[in-house]
Amino acid sequence: MPVDPPPPPPAPAADRVPLPPRRVLVLGGTGTIGRATVRALRRRGHVVVCVVRPRSGGSPIAEGVTVRHGDVTDPDSLARDGFAGEHFDAVVSCLASRTGAPADAWAIDHRAHVHALRAAQRSGVAHFVLLSAICVQKPLLAFQHAKLAFERELVASGLTYSIVRPTAFFKSLSGQVERVRQGKPFLVFGDGTLTACKPIADDDLADYLAGCLDDPARHDRVLPIGGPGPAITPREQGEALFALLGKPARFTHVPVALLDAIAGVLGAAGRVVPPLADKAEFARIGRYYATESMLVLDPVTGRYDADATPSTGTRTLFDHYADLLAGRAEHERREHAVF
Repeated sequence: MPVDPPPPPPAPAADRVPLPPRRVLVLGGTGTIGRATVRALRRRGHVVVCVVRPRSGGSPIAEGVTVRHGDVTDPDSLARDGFAGEHFDAVVSCLASRTGAPADAWAIDHRAHVHALRAAQRSGVAHFVLLSAICVQKPLLAFQHAKLAFERELVASGLTYSIVRPTAFFKSLSGQVERVRQGKPFLVFGDGTLTACKPIADDDLADYLAGCLDDPARHDRVLPIGGPGPAITPREQGEALFALLGKPARFTHVPVALLDAIAGVLGAAGRVVPPLADKAEFARIGRYYATESMLVLDPVTGRYDADATPSTGTRTLFDHYADLLAGRAEHERREHAVF
């Protein structure tokens, strides 16, 4: 699905007509982005209902939020326990498969979203905000194809849609902070300049997602979005981390061919031992992120374009590194983190 041109800047605050609070149903509200998005919606005065897994635990999502337990993979449970026959003005989905494995991806990134879309239509929802991913521009992996399949269904649904495709998250680029603190080198693929991205903070992305409800320029659009500042390479990430620690930069260069070999061996073994097929997909996911930039892809040249990748927010990845090193933030690992 082609990326739309960047929307025009929002009108000055003095020229905007305040919109009334809306009833918003949130999917995926227990994840880091989901929790931040719920907080952003509440700051705007919206009435928020979150649908979470029946056994979902953890701390409360946010003050004043209604939490309902339902199974997003079961259309009957989603309709009965989540939407509950009530009217909602909007759905905001931060739901995503946990691992990216094919079965999980198609169950969550596609089918669960289709169930939510059908229930939303029955509940009078006018606007569906979807957190997707910028990597679907060049789909080579199961979860990317699953996300794209739902994007197409959402566009064809007749609902107002905002499909937000963020660049890299801070948590996916922070896995080496502790190893560098311990005196180990920063690992990079190739020379460390194969890829680049504009990392985006959870709260900055959450504000952007919540703002889709109020900004007509973000309606019926596919919206790539990154964080503030220029695009940065893995090598620049490592250099900044060593600088924050006051240490000389040290790198270990990992050949991309190593991931190719791992994926090839696991792929062949997966044809005999099915559980290894998922491990082969994880290796392919790792290779993808090691070799593809998380920036807008120019469909004509086939090159990634940092200048065409919009930015939002105020926090940089290096701000986050400083917070991690000072103990002001905690690192959360992804299930298929490369390092």
